Amino acid sequence: MSGAAKLRVVVVDDHTVMRAGVVALLAPEPGIEVVGEADDGRSGVALVEDLRPDVALLDLRMPGLDGVAATERIVAGPSRTRVLILTTYDTDTEIERAVEAGAIGYLLKDTTREQLVDAIRSAARGETVLAPRVAQKLVAKLRRPTQTALTAREVDVLAAVADGLSNPDIAKRLVIGEATVKTHLLRIFAKLDVSDRTRAVVVAMERGVL
Repeated sequence: MSGAAKLRVVVVDDHTVMRAGVVALLAPEPGIEVVGEADDGRSGVALVEDLRPDVALLDLRMPGLDGVAATERIVAGPSRTRVLILTTYDTDTEIERAVEAGAIGYLLKDTTREQLVDAIRSAARGETVLAPRVAQKLVAKLRRPTQTALTAREVDVLAAVADGLSNPDIAKRLVIGEATVKTHLLRIFAKLDVSDRTRAVVVAMERGVL
């Protein structure tokens, strides 16, 4: 990258050894310059506001101000700094919180030097960067169907269906109108994403509803 401006990076991590390791990993890269370090989120935000780096590498769990809160402040601030989370945590909740806060990427600390360098360059261009394991978790979550809970009355209706009762019999058992039974069944079918009574009972049993 001779002749091109270096990408300016700050590293924010409360673990001194880990922070030093990241800085050492980036030191040989001619196109990247670590311009500052901080050991907590609050100091990291102040550093970003002062230095206006291209990318901020933030740990997730830090004392005082964690990585998510720091990300929110950086993204809402005057700098155009992109935030890359670099952490050991890969739970759905942690990932979602960071992405919702405005982080452009989420990397794990087993990332190689080459992957880290590529991620910083991509982030600086405004491209989303996710560690493969993180991407897999997000895709799996998106593919997971949203389960809407059945009401107590809907469970009663479905239990009666499971007992082999017809709509008129269900109406008598629950002391409701037959039209109401039909309405409950339609709602049950929609919530369970099924199209018939038998499948509704099977799915409800699989989910532990019955």
